[in-house]
Amino acid sequence: MSGPRSLVVVSAGLSQPSSTRLLADRLAAATEHELHRSGIAVERRTIELREHAQDLVGQLLTNVPSPSLQDAVDAVLAADGLIAVSPIFNASYSGLFKLFFDVIEHGALAGVPVLLGATGGTARHSLALEHAMRPLFAYLRADAVPTAVYAATEDWGQADAPADASLADRIGRAGRELAQAVTSRERTTMRDEFDDPVPFEELLRRSGST
Repeated sequence: MSGPRSLVVVSAGLSQPSSTRLLADRLAAATEHELHRSGIAVERRTIELREHAQDLVGQLLTNVPSPSLQDAVDAVLAADGLIAVSPIFNASYSGLFKLFFDVIEHGALAGVPVLLGATGGTARHSLALEHAMRPLFAYLRADAVPTAVYAATEDWGQADAPADASLADRIGRAGRELAQAVTSRERTTMRDEFDDPVPFEELLRRSGST
């Protein structure tokens, strides 16, 4: 596939700044580093779900997405690689995270490489990656890479850098896995059914009408 690869980052952090966005940025940087080492250019886009919170509620009630929300969804659907990071509340991803991925139609992410990340106050919530987030993306038929990264509050040191060497190692390993998955996958271009409409005469011929 020619041209740069599209890397889309979805962050469900609620505060600004947030540890969720911080982890998302570190994962994206690790992935970009690996892709650049392979000579592949990257176009990165970060979607902050907090900016779409009201539109997500409106879409839930009306089933009609706002233009900005539709643009964010289209970016995710067209991504060559996806990084999805959520804070963990009550042993699962946030409601805002769930609202956004409820907008994604089943099967629309089929085969798309995804790197999963999560943040929380303590390491006790780390299993939410496996029992909550990974099943969600399996249902969406995305291809989640083996390494998912969880960061607790104590994992971060000064100047927003990982204090725990194992966290830095996991970030690097996850970035390599996503980069390899993006590199090896041929992305199917999304086709708009209205780009090449069937002529009216052809529709009449197929129906047997005159």
